[in-house]
Amino acid sequence: MISQVVVTEGVRLAHLSGQVAWDADGRPVGPGDHAAQAAQIARNLDTALAAVGATRDDIVKETVYVVDYTPALLPEIFAPLRAGTTEAPASTLVGVAALFAPEYLLEVEVVAALRTR
Repeated sequence: MISQVVVTEGVRLAHLSGQVAWDADGRPVGPGDHAAQAAQIARNLDTALAAVGATRDDIVKETVYVVDYTPALLPEIFAPLRAGTTEAPASTLVGVAALFAPEYLLEVEVVAALRTR
């Protein structure tokens, strides 16, 4: 599930650096497994977004970089990223040859709208 256009009004934006599948100690999670890495990235996004008072429902734009991309990977990647959300962001997926370290198959960069509460 994605959206082609997302409009934000009267909000501040949080720009999160690309999130990869590492644990709290910086160790890779799920080498060789796109689904496991997507699940860890979702957890990392939850942690980072919570630090600014947001959730994955507040994401308005995402860019997903995927090593060894094939269309069959879409459910493995997006099921964990969308789990528990009600809003779909504008989304771009880019197949890439490699990321910064060979253990990582996915990197997700997002922009979240921080609504006044």
